[in-house]
Amino acid sequence: MSEEILKQQVELAKLIERHSGLEGVYETAIPSLFFIHRSNVTRPVYRVYKPCLCFIAQGLKEILLAQERFEYGPADYLISSMNLPVIGRVIKASSDAPYVSFKLEFTQSQILEVLNDSEIQITPKENAKRAMYVGQIELPILDAILRLARLLEQPKDIPYLAPIYTREILYRLLQGQYGVALAQIAMEGSSTYRIRDAIEQITNNCEKPLRIEELAETASMSISSFHRHFKEVAAMSPIQFQKQLRLQEARRLLLAESADAADVAFRVGYESASQFSREYSRMFGSPPRADIKRLKEKYDHNVHA
Repeated sequence: MSEEILKQQVELAKLIERHSGLEGVYETAIPSLFFIHRSNVTRPVYRVYKPCLCFIAQGLKEILLAQERFEYGPADYLISSMNLPVIGRVIKASSDAPYVSFKLEFTQSQILEVLNDSEIQITPKENAKRAMYVGQIELPILDAILRLARLLEQPKDIPYLAPIYTREILYRLLQGQYGVALAQIAMEGSSTYRIRDAIEQITNNCEKPLRIEELAETASMSISSFHRHFKEVAAMSPIQFQKQLRLQEARRLLLAESADAADVAFRVGYESASQFSREYSRMFGSPPRADIKRLKEKYDHNVHA
């Protein structure tokens, strides 16, 4: 790692600590930019990643996408180019050297704008690629990240400069190691683009029965080709993808509403409460009631600690 990259990482870590402070995820004044601060290693956290760039200024994290494990730290960046259900865990953090990270969400439209306005040449004929990847951080990318974060010190500049620096970050990423894979989500005709549409359909209607024939038709693929490309992008089958979305949504509802587990099971699309309980236990380690009780006790402890 170069001395200049190390110097910028240290500055970014201090910026994040100064503008987050509290434990957890902090939404900044810059649109779609979040800072994360953790003083300890964490238990697994289940969530759906939107398209985003994640960069760790200090600490270490692992992400599980189905059975695939991604580990990244200050030498790397992680990109999720689609909505993906993942399990994340901070694996290196302490009160003296907390885990601090930068997360910038983006859209397919922003990628397309950068491609249209630049001279970057990408072919849409590429096969579908995994929608999550870890690349080695490069100075031009980190420099743009740092300039975007510095705007929090000059809030009056955010409305004008934040969109410019965000576009520069995307431009640098598109020129980097995984530029082709990132560009595919915005290019009509690519298999990745067509799978992205199917993923959005499942995400927006996860409580409804999965109709593979309709999804394959939407993607203009045969059923076998659709299954193959979907698994290449998401690292899991469409049914597994939907199941993870349903169970994450069920957990959110149980926490937010103190609702009955059977009622929540039906709301997220399960026809059998017993099947829901089995699959919930398999994913989260304990049945719904016990799991929610533990989460609420942990929350109460943190609030009153």
